[in-house]
Amino acid sequence: MLLRIRIRLPDRPGSLGKVARILGAAGADVVQMAVLERDNGRALDDFTVAWPSGAGIDRLCDGLASVPGVEIVGIWPTAEPQGAFPDAALIGQLAADPERGPVTLVDAVPALLSADWAGLARTGPEGASLVHASLGGLGGVELPGLEPLRPRGLTSEEGTQYALCPVAAEQTVALVLVVARTGAPPFHRTEIFRLAQLVGAAEAVLGTGPSGGASADLVRSS
Repeated sequence: MLLRIRIRLPDRPGSLGKVARILGAAGADVVQMAVLERDNGRALDDFTVAWPSGAGIDRLCDGLASVPGVEIVGIWPTAEPQGAFPDAALIGQLAADPERGPVTLVDAVPALLSADWAGLARTGPEGASLVHASLGGLGGVELPGLEPLRPRGLTSEEGTQYALCPVAAEQTVALVLVVARTGAPPFHRTEIFRLAQLVGAAEAVLGTGPSGGASADLVRSS
């Protein structure tokens, strides 16, 4: 299985090497690494690692904790998309089948953002409801407050982490892309920015927006 590991560490030469060696010694195979931020001599990094299914993570946590200055922010299961450039591949899929564009976007986002599920929520005077949800977002899902309508993250009272981004609007009704994960840290601002960039690219390809396109059709027909 794949795990996403978010850690803070000293931003100095050799720190990444120490972390990589510890991960390898614990039995984790690093698949991907991303730097989320660097500030005041500290860095926040995400590692995606292959980890034996069913194995506990105690030795992984103990190993990382042994590195001076390393702080474990979170470890949670993930599913990485295929291909070297998954965001570009998604836009290509949207262009190839525009009619299914909003659904394709929703189904692809959880893997891109290491989330449990994603959904398109319709919000208006009568409240909010799911128009479409990816696998994992069905059956008794409670939506968070969707306003203000701008790209942002929030944490529910139950601890679920959400990332929100408006997709289309028509007068008093709007569609919002909702992404959720549990047992994980809050969505980082770089993840929110990535989500907003994906939505913007999707709108450009599909011609969505207040006046037309597949997402606007969903607003009107929901």
